[in-house]
Amino acid sequence: MKDSNHFFNSSYTGEHLNRVAFPLGGIGAGMVCLEGVGAISHVSVRNKPDVYNEPLMFSALYVKGVKTARVLEGAVPLWKAFGVQAGSGNFSGCGNGLSGRTYGLPRFSEAVFSARFPFGIVHLRDDSMPVTVELTGWSPFIPGDADHSSLPVAGLEFRISNRTAKTLEAVYSFHSVHFMKTAEKSGAAVLPIKGGFILHQPPVKEKPEDEGAFAAFAMDPSVKADCGWFRGGWFDSLTMAWKNVSNGRVFARPPHRKGDPANGGSLYVPFKLKPHEEKTIHLLFCWHAPMSKVRAGEEQEGCCSSSDCKVKLKNTLPGFVPWYAGRFRNVQALAAYWRKNYMFLRRQSRIFSDCFHDTTLPPEVVEAVAANLTILKSPTCLRQTDGRFWGWEGCHDAAGCCHGTCTHVWNYAQTISHLFPSLERGLRETEFMVNQNEKGHHNFRASIPIRPPGHKFHSAADGQLGGLIKLYREWRISGDTAWMQSLWPKAKQSLDYCIVTWDPDHTGALLEPHHNTYDIEFWGADGMCTSFYLGALHAAALMGKKCGEDVRRYRVLLEKGRRAMENKLWNGNYYIQRVQWKGLRAKDPTQVQSIGAMHTPEALALLKKEGPKYQYGTGCLSDGVLGDWMARCAGISSTLKPKQVRKHLESVFKHNFRGNLSDHANPQRPGYAFGQEGGLLLCSWPDGGKPTLPFPYSDEVWTGIEYQVASHLIMMGRLRDGLRIVRTVRKRYDGRYRNPFNEYECGHWYARAMASYGLLQALSGARYDAVEKILYLNPAVKGDFRAFLSTATGFGTVGIRNGKPFFGVKSGKIEVKKMVLGEVAT
Repeated sequence: MKDSNHFFNSSYTGEHLNRVAFPLGGIGAGMVCLEGVGAISHVSVRNKPDVYNEPLMFSALYVKGVKTARVLEGAVPLWKAFGVQAGSGNFSGCGNGLSGRTYGLPRFSEAVFSARFPFGIVHLRDDSMPVTVELTGWSPFIPGDADHSSLPVAGLEFRISNRTAKTLEAVYSFHSVHFMKTAEKSGAAVLPIKGGFILHQPPVKEKPEDEGAFAAFAMDPSVKADCGWFRGGWFDSLTMAWKNVSNGRVFARPPHRKGDPANGGSLYVPFKLKPHEEKTIHLLFCWHAPMSKVRAGEEQEGCCSSSDCKVKLKNTLPGFVPWYAGRFRNVQALAAYWRKNYMFLRRQSRIFSDCFHDTTLPPEVVEAVAANLTILKSPTCLRQTDGRFWGWEGCHDAAGCCHGTCTHVWNYAQTISHLFPSLERGLRETEFMVNQNEKGHHNFRASIPIRPPGHKFHSAADGQLGGLIKLYREWRISGDTAWMQSLWPKAKQSLDYCIVTWDPDHTGALLEPHHNTYDIEFWGADGMCTSFYLGALHAAALMGKKCGEDVRRYRVLLEKGRRAMENKLWNGNYYIQRVQWKGLRAKDPTQVQSIGAMHTPEALALLKKEGPKYQYGTGCLSDGVLGDWMARCAGISSTLKPKQVRKHLESVFKHNFRGNLSDHANPQRPGYAFGQEGGLLLCSWPDGGKPTLPFPYSDEVWTGIEYQVASHLIMMGRLRDGLRIVRTVRKRYDGRYRNPFNEYECGHWYARAMASYGLLQALSGARYDAVEKILYLNPAVKGDFRAFLSTATGFGTVGIRNGKPFFGVKSGKIEVKKMVLGEVAT
């Protein structure tokens, strides 16, 4: 399929290069981004995002006899003429001419970008240059190997090809300002390292978090490093650096005297190319920032909106300490490890990449899933010293947004559970063993550093019930029954808390006010959260039975809940909410905790007229059967009538999907989809009855919900509708106005977007049960196909060949006792 000049899962050219920024780095280790034209930006290597950090950092090529040396990048996207913020040091903003940037230096005239995650490739060409250049940026990503996938490193490979019949003499060089320096006279230095230099910032008095280092080095025997850039006023440093480039100079220079200012470093690699010969130069980056002030969770118990984020990062230590700081003493030790293991890690990452992309699934699906794997390389994710994973919901421009691996957001994310199951099991351990108190209440936001949180706010019904579904999922993925049994007492306590708190009369539905992912409380039974309740009851019954428990109470509630969904919450076309705020155990809505409620006189008048604000009532909610989708992804058979689920999803597509939003009024957050674009609304009211003030975000478009609805539609036989939603999402993220590798909601690289991984399971119908050693295959695609499948012990390719199921292991070992075609478990 084609979107303007961009085919899905293919290269980006022209205006589609505008916003491309491909993350490179490790899980929870920070990142740099490779832009579509080859520039490095979004440099976020100090344990927090720094989206507008584009330091003066570039590679260049001099060819003897050619008039002009060139930066190894394509043309600067013109949006940067008036779309770049001022930075620290000598970086000026747009209105002041953009000094401190490389935008005025000669470049290659043509650039093409393509991605085969975790590899991003830039092809450069210029008629005035006798060479072509292929730049490949990557960082280790190996399913099942969380530690190597968490290294704070990136590799840039420049394959330079002589396209003439003459021998060429050339010099490759890399240059960088000292962007790790936090202040003048702070002791910052440029230090030598084999093959390059280190931008080093030592700890500053009373500011140990300032300590940090960034190393850049080339794996070439002829490399020479300049650790003593020219120092002066105005534009002297860059002027002198470019003179060295344009004159083809190759030299080594030691650092300036200790204690003197240091402003940057360069490295040079001279080489010759015979006619039509090529050479690859490997430039390696690694960084080490062992301390931070990142600390969240003690002061805040609720959530925030993107316009008024109340996450508080304390200005005192101890703060978050990254995993790699406990593994590597300093950047020198890290660089040595990166150099030694570079080719091995590249091969392992390539095995994954080749396997993942060796598929016949629709290209829009492959693009969507792969693009959102980059979230794991973004500052959304952190991994503390003991190896435990933790995440923001997303990223502000310069700080994390909405802390705590928020359960009601991370519910949607299916990626980590399949690619790095040990990290996902750690999240369940944090939820049940750290965030749950003696009553069974979950704080849906984990603190960072991870520690017991307070319990002053509501639990999130969808988040806490979703945790039980995910515990079942992790058990079946890992095959570790003893692990599940160790958490079962806490899981049982959690479910019992949910029953007492939200269904004290044992109706099978959640009646009491229950907090959820829309940052408000639903009053009365609703399809969305009750579907979570049924999924959790079913999961608990299955786990409890394995643990030797009497689970009859859960099964009775499950049956009651099923009847409630089918008879009380079904309107003939979709599941609704029966708003109820009287006759409950809960107090008057004005006396119940709620975020942003503001009980003004006019709000109280509205309460008397309509009941609590922020409900959906008769609305057609896109998340209306979200619990059923989560249960299916976990391998739990549906608790609802399949015909009703299918009809609900058909109604969602009919009423909430818009190919064009120009007639839709969105007074909330319009930036996710503008009027001339398409998208899936969170809710609509086709039969009328829209509340005066419906729940926040109801008029918005979120990619995570679009993906879960799309994959659920596909599971229920509505392939065409599901794919149309996916295509519409990826058209919005085609590089022209949004970064294809940064789907955002309440922040950049938003975790909910990892619902996209569910598309693989929906289309292939493949699920490996490590407890039974059975591979279930119930594909939504017709005929022969092949697709990627990852398990706790390895990954490979699954599909149908000549009408028969097959599975080939490409990495690790996976014991499959039998394959079952056309069925699902439980």
